[in-house]
Amino acid sequence: MSKIGRKPIQVNNVQVTLKGQEVHYKGPKNSGVYVLPEALQAVLQEGVLTLQVNQKSSKLDRDANRVWGLHRALLFNSISGAGADFEKTVKINGLGFKAVASGNNLVFSLGYSHKIDFALPKQVSVAIDKTGQILTIKSSDKELAGAVVSKIEALRPTEPYKGTGIKEVSKTIFRKPGKTKSS
Repeated sequence: MSKIGRKPIQVNNVQVTLKGQEVHYKGPKNSGVYVLPEALQAVLQEGVLTLQVNQKSSKLDRDANRVWGLHRALLFNSISGAGADFEKTVKINGLGFKAVASGNNLVFSLGYSHKIDFALPKQVSVAIDKTGQILTIKSSDKELAGAVVSKIEALRPTEPYKGTGIKEVSKTIFRKPGKTKSS
């Protein structure tokens, strides 16, 4: 039995309809269709969606248990994103390091000899504070928001000695001590 797969999904402000193996969802932010494998079936009762192992399936129960939690998590993220955007916050540390919005792109000054243009996907929006060092990335697709944050972090990874670079606010960077004077 899957611990994650058994958890119910609350469907608050999202309209969900079931058509066989397809779960159609529509919310204020996004809409779409999620297709379940034949080993699983969805059950909707009183605003609560649950995934169960399909008893009629010819697949082994072992195969169904492997994908049960995965599909529940992916379906939960899709339905949650249809109701409200996912947010991730990125902090830029360093003297003169900043980001500026120009149209649908971001322009980074990260201590290199040139500025870096970063194109944003259409489904992603970014809010920049007045210092240009704190970025808030919003998207209805959790995977896309995480991918954009990862690409931004890769532009200037945080170094462990001074702590300068780009990192997600929720991450911790373990600082290393510098060289010590030996006598």
